[in-house]
Amino acid sequence: MPKLILRYIRAVEAINRVIGRFAMYLIFALIAVLLWSSVSKTFFNPSLWTLEMAQFIMVAYYILGGPYSMQMGSNVRMDLFYGGWTTRTKALVDAFTVLFLMTYLGILLYGAVSSMAYSLGYFGLEPFSFFGDIIVTFFTEGPSAAWGKIGYIERSSTAWRPYLWPVKSILCFGVFLMLLQCLAELFRDIGRLRGVEI
Repeated sequence: MPKLILRYIRAVEAINRVIGRFAMYLIFALIAVLLWSSVSKTFFNPSLWTLEMAQFIMVAYYILGGPYSMQMGSNVRMDLFYGGWTTRTKALVDAFTVLFLMTYLGILLYGAVSSMAYSLGYFGLEPFSFFGDIIVTFFTEGPSAAWGKIGYIERSSTAWRPYLWPVKSILCFGVFLMLLQCLAELFRDIGRLRGVEI
């Protein structure tokens, strides 16, 4: 296996390990929000922000913890035949599964980026060029010109009315990390097909 691919696998795993462990600690923030929700409903007026904040934390917990879970092999697999297969057959099936997952995640990433662009007032069909244009404008014309390219900023329709772009950006980032981890797993499966354990 080329050293560049090995470095890629190690780098992606290191990034996902740090972010995945951080995501695990989000469960404590979720517990705190839910406890406050219970206390405020019992003793005070109910807090408007608790339900949506709990949902936002759960999104971050699951989407940022997913790549780490994949890396650790903690994903759920139905093992009817898999356990009896040879290492090579398992690697072949895993590589096919990862390719299928990468296709799905690519479509999901496009949808997540489109949704985030919509949250920032872009209603076109090319969200990646929208963000590319904002980044280029930021570096060539400055932050205020880049901010001027952002239109109406979407908010939730609930009484609390938080902005939705932060949770959508976490979704984009998490799906991107999952794609990076899938590519690392694909390289690992190709290595196993060649008889090299990475």
